[in-house]
Amino acid sequence: MSGKAKLLIIDDDRTLVQAMVMGFKAAGYQVVTASDGLQGLQVFQEEHPDLVILDVMMPKMDGLETCRRLRESWTGPVIMLTARAQMTDRVAGLEQGADDYVVKPFAFKELATRVELLLQRSRTGQPQPSDIVFSDGRLVIDRASEEVTIDGERADLTSTEARLLIYLAQNPNRPLTPEQIRDAVWGAGYLDQLATVKLHIWRLQQKIEPNPSQPRYIVAERDLGYRFCKSN
Repeated sequence: MSGKAKLLIIDDDRTLVQAMVMGFKAAGYQVVTASDGLQGLQVFQEEHPDLVILDVMMPKMDGLETCRRLRESWTGPVIMLTARAQMTDRVAGLEQGADDYVVKPFAFKELATRVELLLQRSRTGQPQPSDIVFSDGRLVIDRASEEVTIDGERADLTSTEARLLIYLAQNPNRPLTPEQIRDAVWGAGYLDQLATVKLHIWRLQQKIEPNPSQPRYIVAERDLGYRFCKSN
């Protein structure tokens, strides 16, 4: 259930925005909109949405810069919309802090499913008893606060990246398939977009590894998946 969550849609395609507004309102969501990045930031400050749907290509301020500015003070879920399916474009969105991306044209049901799953993850992350799931003197992972620190400084992770790292750290020294990771972090109802797992793993390695080209913590296992290395 959405719990009447408020969505902010930032996109300059009026026809597409109208269709999304109608669909999400019919599903019980509150919806506010903006037609460019600058207006989107203003509406965001006024409306305090629970989730942002953000187009990449827009006038005045593109979606990547808008996402970067949102992430300066907000950790809520962001879905990027892009008309370009190249891997580099998807990576660019993740680098600015997006939790997910949807390539245009898309079926509304697909977008609505991703919105619902992201909101569920955001709301079911209730605090657990304080629990450091991993600490080696450099990297510290706290499950309760979903906080990750490196050399005493808080790592700049999105909520999805933090959940992904926590899941990996809770299953140390054993390979996890992309399907297992997807179901645990994104939800079993998430469509079969295993490239999303690969991209998030790659981005996480860039942020936490001393040398991302030779990972110490998150290691790829050929034909199996990924393994979080926990010595002793």
